[in-house]
Amino acid sequence: MPEKNQVCTAEITALTSEGSGVCRVDGMAVFVPETAVGDVCEIKIVKVLKSYAYGIVEKIVTPSADRIENDCPVYKKCGGCLLRHITYEAECHTKNNIVRDAFERIGGLSPEFDTFLGALETEHYRNKAQYPVANIDGKAMCGFFAPRSHRLVPVTDCALQPQIFRHILDTIMDYINEKKLSAYDETSNTGIVRHIYIRRGAHSGEIMVCIVVRKDISRQLSALCRKLSEKFEDIKSIIMNINDRKTNVILGDKCVTLWGNDTISDVMCGNNIEISPLSFYQVNTVQAERLYAKALEYASPNGSEVIADLYCGAGTIGLSMAKQAKKIVGVEIIPQAVENAKKNAQRNSIDTAEFYCGDAGEVFGNLRKRGCAPDIIVVDPPRKGCSAETIDVIADAAPQKIVMISCNPATAARDAKLLSEKGYSVEKVCGVDLFPRTGHVECVVLMSRKK
Repeated sequence: MPEKNQVCTAEITALTSEGSGVCRVDGMAVFVPETAVGDVCEIKIVKVLKSYAYGIVEKIVTPSADRIENDCPVYKKCGGCLLRHITYEAECHTKNNIVRDAFERIGGLSPEFDTFLGALETEHYRNKAQYPVANIDGKAMCGFFAPRSHRLVPVTDCALQPQIFRHILDTIMDYINEKKLSAYDETSNTGIVRHIYIRRGAHSGEIMVCIVVRKDISRQLSALCRKLSEKFEDIKSIIMNINDRKTNVILGDKCVTLWGNDTISDVMCGNNIEISPLSFYQVNTVQAERLYAKALEYASPNGSEVIADLYCGAGTIGLSMAKQAKKIVGVEIIPQAVENAKKNAQRNSIDTAEFYCGDAGEVFGNLRKRGCAPDIIVVDPPRKGCSAETIDVIADAAPQKIVMISCNPATAARDAKLLSEKGYSVEKVCGVDLFPRTGHVECVVLMSRKK
């Protein structure tokens, strides 16, 4: 068994979903960040637990063929791009293995695995960014939090964000410091400006700037609105979001439009989509369209089916299937997202879609009592997966097919296992990379009712 501070030489044989390399020392698994499969390293053991340990690299003896020079100055501080030190081919291989391992090991399932869908672009692909603001050495700065902390790493030029975001941020932060608007301090619950939140339509180019504050400072922001609107013609909406709670949750419930429109628009799977500050919208539009195309392929509606879309957000998944379905019934817990979904259906002349607000399990259960009998259920839950109630009502509805989209293969495998115990065969799984250079990976799952 390894001991703390022991230095040993070992080869990295796998990567975890958190981006750490895995090696074995004296028979124990050791997790080592910033390593690549095939690296032979001198590793210092820094923490030993009952069945595994953590280490750090002292020296790379033989670098892996997968290893590349990372090109981000804050890579080791920020922790967002966990896989920027390996080739994208190796990253896709790793993520595909994460998906397979989740379903085979955690779920104990044996589905057919489709070809992994790697991203077409690995840089500047995000359509949304949320930058916390903090006071550093007497100056308001924005950036990202260091891993497992709320210590700000100042950065405005992130390789994953559209380049125009940096110029917008620079203008905003210059204004905040010029006007001496205080940065929020979550420890003391003092200060005003909490986050800078920017969204951009990948196809439309329309930009929304949302400034998250602890209290209403609309008068102090009027000159900033003029500056931003005059300098950046793609900005169509400037919003002030008020969050006066002592919480880690970024957005509050109240949004005030300071300039322009309440929303921006974009195109998703051929549909015009309205996006509000609070509505869910996949951050990688191009890859999301490929993800939804795979979900549509798995659902394979023939025009006569009723499709229930649970955790539907702004309705983008259900609406992408509407032309091939008899009816779409969407359920979402965020009221503003439901309003967006209804408007999105109207904007695209889709009169066969209905959207309801509330907990997916509870609302869908009530719809079932009122006679809603979907042939296909599409479910896109949060990272924690489906609630037990949602699993039960999905199984009780007994659709012919269930298509699950998940941002967490582990909870997707768990939920698929539960549904397999309630009469469903897990037929196919496809991994999809919506977040290149990070440790995140999505998957689409097809389940069919057993005969």
